Amino acid sequence: MGAAALASLATLSACGGGAGSDANAPAPAATEAAPAAAETPAAAETPADAAAAGGKLEYASFTGDAASGEKVFAACRTCHVFDEGVNRVGPSLYKIVGRKSGSVPGFAYSDANKGSGVTWTPDVLFEYLEDPKGFMPGTKMAFPGVKDAQKRADLVAYLEAQSK
Repeated sequence: MGAAALASLATLSACGGGAGSDANAPAPAATEAAPAAAETPAAAETPADAAAAGGKLEYASFTGDAASGEKVFAACRTCHVFDEGVNRVGPSLYKIVGRKSGSVPGFAYSDANKGSGVTWTPDVLFEYLEDPKGFMPGTKMAFPGVKDAQKRADLVAYLEAQSK
């Protein structure tokens, strides 16, 4: 008989109910169980883990780099500048962090943007810049968003640096 067959036979025999077993026999004495292995703490969830699990990412989960964010902002320069009072296709981003949405004088905002009640905090910008139209249906902003969370965090860090 092969080793695998012997192992299977031993396993089945241990389950009981075989031909020589006595259903009325007393249960064998309990043996002291080996100490359980110490539980290792779960690894801290990374932002990438949260994204893979379908979880919502938060700005605080990232360390944004303003220098890298300046490179990401290159795509925004077509429509936005940081100069106070200078609007282009999009409104001036002068001191954007901490400002109310729809509040730049002289810019023709959508009703959705004007009536949103949003204050542009770093957390809100992080969420908005992922999917502007999903965050604020009715916005005029045509940009599809920055899907890469680290690049988005870098962009928010750059916007924060420009708002000081």
